[in-house]
Amino acid sequence: MGVPPHQPRPGAPRPRRRRRAPAREAVRLAPGSWAARLRLSAALRRLPGHWEESVRQAELARAYAPEEPSPHTQLGDLALLRGDHRTAEPHYRAALATEEGDPQARVNLGLTLLRWDSPRAHHDPAWPLDPRESGRARRALEVWSRQARLLVAVTTAVVALAALGFDKGAEARLGGYAMLALLAGLTYRQARRVGVWAYVPAMFGRAPWLAMAVISAVVTVVAFAAWLVLPVAPAFDPVWAGLTGILVLGWPALALLNGLAEIWRGHPSRALAEFAGVPGERAARRDTGVTLWIVLGRAWSALAVVALAALALDPFTVGPVSLGTPAALVGLAVPYPLVAAYRRARPHEDRWLAAAIALSALGALGCAAGAAGNLTWAWRGGLGALAAVVVVFALRSARAWWRGGPGPWRASLLMCDLPLGDAPSVGLTPEVRQAFAYARSVVLSYTGPHGPRVVGAVASVTKTGELRLIAETPAWEAIEADPRVAVFAADPLQRRFWVEVRGIALGDPDALRVTPKHVLVGEFPGRHQRR
Repeated sequence: MGVPPHQPRPGAPRPRRRRRAPAREAVRLAPGSWAARLRLSAALRRLPGHWEESVRQAELARAYAPEEPSPHTQLGDLALLRGDHRTAEPHYRAALATEEGDPQARVNLGLTLLRWDSPRAHHDPAWPLDPRESGRARRALEVWSRQARLLVAVTTAVVALAALGFDKGAEARLGGYAMLALLAGLTYRQARRVGVWAYVPAMFGRAPWLAMAVISAVVTVVAFAAWLVLPVAPAFDPVWAGLTGILVLGWPALALLNGLAEIWRGHPSRALAEFAGVPGERAARRDTGVTLWIVLGRAWSALAVVALAALALDPFTVGPVSLGTPAALVGLAVPYPLVAAYRRARPHEDRWLAAAIALSALGALGCAAGAAGNLTWAWRGGLGALAAVVVVFALRSARAWWRGGPGPWRASLLMCDLPLGDAPSVGLTPEVRQAFAYARSVVLSYTGPHGPRVVGAVASVTKTGELRLIAETPAWEAIEADPRVAVFAADPLQRRFWVEVRGIALGDPDALRVTPKHVLVGEFPGRHQRR
């Protein structure tokens, strides 16, 4: 979704640009260095309005060094931060194809399989907008939606109680109108804090649950106004009952839907397999624990559905067998994937998770025994165990909130963000410099339209350790398509060794600049090798 250009507000915080200048200087000094391009891409991605240039620099790094995993990982990270999981996955797999043990590619591939969204899912990093401003707008919208729904729910209960319990319908309506006036003031206050209204539709497109929260709040307020206008009806009037249900239960229903959607997104089993590939990485250990809680949520919700279905079908029988028995027996298989995933991952530091998994298995066993043997105590024990899982989850969440640590929810997933492009520059030894300075002939090898080509060239070595070549025009044209070249020279003084420099060639107005990637030195066969 397109968004208009953004001008920062007066007094708005400006992002730091300290890391951009050194990264640009490194690229200026060595334009063919894939590591310098990658460092510049990493610096630019954190600056609003420079996202496209960051992607372009990462693509150049990949073109200069396709055999390196870091450029592929950087492109995957850029796609993952935008929520483009389909684009991120092949980049991570390409990085793992070059280096199977790359921790950043392995962890972030697991997050991609989980369909992870960054904490700023509402913000597109490609926008020319400071993320702090879009974050301020998101918080204002969330606060308003919570305030509106809470005020409406409380006022609805008070008005209904006053009208139906104490026959104070007129006074109750006045209280409802007063609440609407209060809400109008709160709405004006939060609307002023949004500031970037032009970006709000795009934010809703990137964060559907934010949109649903705001829309549900608007619907709740409109329904409350209509509820006030309607005449006071008996307690079981369908219109009154329906509107009351919307006003009071709309918020919990939205929260339940959001929780189920978070639980059933992605492929946690495949993600756990990726996290297991780098057990020593801190982000992998943390994400493993959170992912197991997600698997537990899936198992618990499936067990709850199976138990409810078994209870509903229990009165119906086919011969001597209750229809609820097969449904309850199916529930025995539900905890198996959860237990198997836990045994493979072994997150020993989270005993709460182990207790919740044990209670889930006990709940499945109790419900199955109660349905098969028509045992009331078994039913109660199984349902009680499933309820205890909720208690354990609540206690674990409260403990995480109190300590300020990661909780058992999707928002605690952590992206692996290690420094990329930290490979040292390839220097030229004095012997290599001497060979190119005094060589009688220099050979340039490149890839042409019809295959490898070799031409003669004139070379010199710069102070920064680059080669400057003068070659024929067809070589320039071919190098624009594929900048990977190799330059050969022999030492004319000692006549004992040869030099091969493999690197990236880029065209200057008067010469080709070759940034070295690999330097090979070898000896010619001869009498000097005899002992």
